[in-house]
Amino acid sequence: MNNFEYVRAEGLDGAARFVAGHHGAKFIGGGTNLVDLMKYNVEKPTALVDLNRLAMRSVTELPYGGLRLGALVTNSEVAYHPVVSAKYPLLSRAILAGASAQLRNKATTGGNLLQRTRCVYFYDTAVPCNKREPGTGCPAKEGINRSMAILGTSVSCIATHPSDMCVALAALGATVQVAGTQGSRSIPFAEFHRLPGDQPQVDTTLAVDEIVTSVDLPAAGFAGHSAYIKVRDRQSYAFALVSVAAGFELADGIITKAGIALGGVAHKPWRNAELERSLLIGKPANRDTYHAFQLALLAGAQGYGENDFKLKIAPVTVVRAMEQAAHEGEQA
Repeated sequence: MNNFEYVRAEGLDGAARFVAGHHGAKFIGGGTNLVDLMKYNVEKPTALVDLNRLAMRSVTELPYGGLRLGALVTNSEVAYHPVVSAKYPLLSRAILAGASAQLRNKATTGGNLLQRTRCVYFYDTAVPCNKREPGTGCPAKEGINRSMAILGTSVSCIATHPSDMCVALAALGATVQVAGTQGSRSIPFAEFHRLPGDQPQVDTTLAVDEIVTSVDLPAAGFAGHSAYIKVRDRQSYAFALVSVAAGFELADGIITKAGIALGGVAHKPWRNAELERSLLIGKPANRDTYHAFQLALLAGAQGYGENDFKLKIAPVTVVRAMEQAAHEGEQA
């Protein structure tokens, strides 16, 4: 691990200005991913700006009926919060499907959004990786790619985003609140993470000096009809091979609102709101509808050898999650 300066932030403005003026400085909250990357010499920050003294540890109900999750609220606190459990069960389930209890007790809301891929080549500094060192190549395409992406890939990178929580936030249509030297702004969750393109080293649309201050949930959270399914190699402490967060609002068996997002298949949580509007809204909640939707959602999916099995697992998991969401609470 390289030497670095340590700074305790006393305010958002000061923290943002420090990072803007110090090349290589990074913000740190829970540190459950960043510290690991520093140990592997993947990340080599010149300074760490500790945000833990800032007032971002609360969960607040918003005037319009939504919920604001402070960036420093831990994953465990979110998962077990009574309002989240009651109004946003999809989010609670997704968080509890990820990591271990010990990590959830330390990991933060903001940090979860910013965690980086678990691609083995990204973590191994002895091999090329465009995400770690742009322009060096992507050996995953011809190498160990069992956990890699099947959607939204590029010639530069086929890595996946590892978060469970973010898949649920994508399905819910959350909003990310950020602050930096240029002021504050709101980022729709669908626009927060990036596909790799020719800049796989850039994971999000954040500016270098911007800090995630909170994540805002909408007033409606699919409380009555939601499901989270995670396909993984083992039941405990494993990243998703394919995961699906599905939420519906129904009226007499007809879908009036939907949010369907996938994890483990792309560089970011995979959702297509336009397809939801055209293929789900106003349609009956049945298998024919789900099947037509998954065909369109997964169109263009491509395997790279070891991960070809995802092309078969993903469609089944999408349909299964949608069925479970639609029938949640019913006797079966």
